[in-house]
Amino acid sequence: MLKNGKNFSQDELSRIVEMAWEDRTPFEAIELNFGVNESAVIKLMRCQMKSRSFRLWRQRVASRKTKHLALRSPEVNRGYCPTQYKQR
Repeated sequence: MLKNGKNFSQDELSRIVEMAWEDRTPFEAIELNFGVNESAVIKLMRCQMKSRSFRLWRQRVASRKTKHLALRSPEVNRGYCPTQYKQR
């Protein structure tokens, strides 16, 4: 449960963590889908991850412009790498 009173199922928590780990998924997309803002995502990640994993994630996220729509280049208009869902 988060501070705003929302209860999430294990599947929803897993998806939020997965979206937070993805470099190209902005925090605004998580907020749009789940109603959880950036600070709540950070708190959730702190609870769901080991401390070392959390620190590594925070270091990586802090240096990413793609995690915020306002900082993102207009050329980045997709939420995944072009080779991620490549048809074989």
